[in-house]
Amino acid sequence: MSDLSLNEDQQDCLQEIINVAMGQASDQLARYLNTFVYLKVPSIEQVSTISLLDMLNSNENSAAVVSQGFFGYEGIRGEALLMYKPKDSDRLGDLLGYEPDELSVEEQIIDLSSILTTTFLNVFAKQIENQMSYSAPRLLAGSQSAISDHLAQQSFNWDLALKVKITYQVTDYSFNCDMVLFIPESAIINIKTVIDRILEAF
Repeated sequence: MSDLSLNEDQQDCLQEIINVAMGQASDQLARYLNTFVYLKVPSIEQVSTISLLDMLNSNENSAAVVSQGFFGYEGIRGEALLMYKPKDSDRLGDLLGYEPDELSVEEQIIDLSSILTTTFLNVFAKQIENQMSYSAPRLLAGSQSAISDHLAQQSFNWDLALKVKITYQVTDYSFNCDMVLFIPESAIINIKTVIDRILEAF
């Protein structure tokens, strides 16, 4: 298994880009929801397929998971997973301001997930002078085997991935969800090239 780890400068640069994207995305989300969105510092780490599956299998409290692929220029691509806990998925109607029976819980989950994913990644892409396109969001079954099977069926095959985890907490509604981005090893090389270009400009 090859080592595609970022060096310290690359890690710091990527962390800063993600922090800015997360901040702008949470600000847009807060304005959309008219409430305060609390953020934790995002985590960035390199994971193997085995450790990824172990992580998914240990996350048994997820009631719903929405997956959405993203594709940019220069070979930058990956998969975004939005993970919701049972108690949180029941609050989406109030959070989004829907009338009772206006949309199903499944439609509400997909709606919010698309907002979170595309808002964050559009800001991320803008900072690296890129542009993202997206596959349709897909609601996966609650079982972890369904998530693992879904990732295994993606168009990219990989042994390593860069995992970025962002937690959104909406305090007024006691709601939180995790957004986890997986960037396959072929795209990690491309991201390192883009980051090096940014670092050389400073």
